[in-house]
Amino acid sequence: MTQITIVASGSRGDVQPYVALGKGLLAAGYRVRLLASENFASLATEAGLAFASTGLSIEAITQSEEWRTVLESGNFIAILKKMQSEMKRHAADATRLLPDLLRESDLIVAGMSVLGIHGLATHYRIPMVRAYVFPFTPTRLFPTPLVPKLALGGVFNRWSYQITHQLFWQNSKAVSTELRKLLHLPKGSFWGPFTELERTQTLMLYGYSRHVLPRPNDWPDHHQVTGYWFLDEPEGWSPPGDLVEFLNQGAPPVYIGFGSMGSRNPQEAGELALAALARSGQRGVLAAGWGGLRPTDVPETVHLIGSLPHSWLFPRMAAVVHHGGAGTTAAGLRAGLPSIIVPFMGDQAFWGERVRALGVGTMPIPRKQLTADRLAQAITTAVTHAEMRQKAAALGALIRDEDGISAFVQQIKQRFPLSHKPVTLNAPVQEGMPL
Repeated sequence: MTQITIVASGSRGDVQPYVALGKGLLAAGYRVRLLASENFASLATEAGLAFASTGLSIEAITQSEEWRTVLESGNFIAILKKMQSEMKRHAADATRLLPDLLRESDLIVAGMSVLGIHGLATHYRIPMVRAYVFPFTPTRLFPTPLVPKLALGGVFNRWSYQITHQLFWQNSKAVSTELRKLLHLPKGSFWGPFTELERTQTLMLYGYSRHVLPRPNDWPDHHQVTGYWFLDEPEGWSPPGDLVEFLNQGAPPVYIGFGSMGSRNPQEAGELALAALARSGQRGVLAAGWGGLRPTDVPETVHLIGSLPHSWLFPRMAAVVHHGGAGTTAAGLRAGLPSIIVPFMGDQAFWGERVRALGVGTMPIPRKQLTADRLAQAITTAVTHAEMRQKAAALGALIRDEDGISAFVQQIKQRFPLSHKPVTLNAPVQEGMPL
């Protein structure tokens, strides 16, 4: 039976879509294993996937005061530099683990991890599929979502992707270099594997909705948009009784949570959220998450929660306030609710602007500009603006009619049917040889 290995990295919001893909591939008859940091073992096994740890817990690393300061700054270059430093520090551990974890795969599915393991996959003649939740393919239509301020139009938009390609390549280069040394491979390209990936027409699939961001017409045919990759709550899951009781006691509340985005002062962030809810006259559900909204005195109109499935929670809200991560944005739009996005970094501002442009949410409020008054005004707009609520409901219905996981699985079946077997692993090849 065909063995697919999915390599995922990052926070829960980054990893969860890949678990959803694994679940879909498993249902289609493939054997599936997830490689991720150890804190996602239960997430994978609850979905029925085999799991192996890459040994690096992003969750643990980003809880330091130093990391919280960098994340809260919103400086994408500074964040990438910090990530690069961490990757270099852990490159030796990754190099020791990855060959044994990947060599028996018939197919590798990965996002940004593709950059670091491309040489290994080529050496062992293992085909790859690139899977991303934000646009990474150059286009003239809009700039890279990772640095949206580079919006200069036309060819300059395309160049903005080349810049981010190199920024991410520098993050992955340490692992790639160590793997090449271990496998006695020649040095890879100074510019990374991007040219080789396109020369071999390595499939690139995007896990977001065409109704949110249409596929650009200047993309190659092997770059496709499938729809979102949602992971719903596991079978038999039930919500906390105290939360259900709170929801039943009044009008739908407003959700406020910033996922993995750290705050140097979780209490202050929590107090700001409480003040905004009070000034807008709304009940609220506050999520601690990694970012930590931890007010000390919580009124009866507000309920604190830990980690809960957005697929269950969001449809019971009046509006959602969050950081604009791709996964949380998708969950809010799917629920048909107006969104208030408070971007910290990376692609979050891009999704915030898309939400505003589609008329399904308010103007984004950058984290550095967030105040209780601004948030209160945005909450009031999201809860009372009839046209915005109608557009959000209509978009939610369109997204719920899509099946991004099935579309992804169909792409895999067409190219890697269940009978597919790779060339024997005993015949490694050198970079640049045809696959």
